[in-house]
Amino acid sequence: MLKRLRSAIYGAPDLQKLRTFYAGLLDKAPYFDQPFYVGFDIDGFELGLDPDAAPIGAANAYWRVDALAPTLARAEGLGATVASAPREVGGGITMAILRDPCGNHFGLIAESGEAHA
Repeated sequence: MLKRLRSAIYGAPDLQKLRTFYAGLLDKAPYFDQPFYVGFDIDGFELGLDPDAAPIGAANAYWRVDALAPTLARAEGLGATVASAPREVGGGITMAILRDPCGNHFGLIAESGEAHA
């Protein structure tokens, strides 16, 4: 039985570039930082960077954010591009999909009252 998301692992052909990107986006250093893997702890969930994995072409995880617009702007300022613009999907939920600097897709999700703060 599936219980909850534990890890999202992204391909990192340029590990240094993605380490810098995610450290800037998360405003924190990785808790595990080796040439073969970099791991960030995000409230008990793992965002991992694997230099041996190829970037994937679809969002494999949506990360909850307090405010979508400023998070989106920050990610773009760090080198992300928008793959799917923010959109309301019902129930007060707004979602967007971005591409990190190595081409991995990742989603952002904000609930009602958080999307435009």
